[in-house]
Amino acid sequence: MTIYLSENIKKLRIAMGMNQVEFARQLGVTKQCVSNWENDNVIPSIEMLCKIADVFNVTTDLLL
Repeated sequence: MTIYLSENIKKLRIAMGMNQVEFARQLGVTKQCVSNWENDNVIPSIEMLCKIADVFNVTTDLLL
């Protein structure tokens, strides 16, 4: 079974007890942006991937 970046973002966000709005606010993006990542419509940039990893306190390798 393959786990995708979109699934990892959603699982980690939920595990931290954050909704999409709260997560988006921490990253300085919109809720729609987070929704697009989680629905595999858009892939975050490398810079944003690093910010996401920082928020979750994980490595980018774990996200990918």
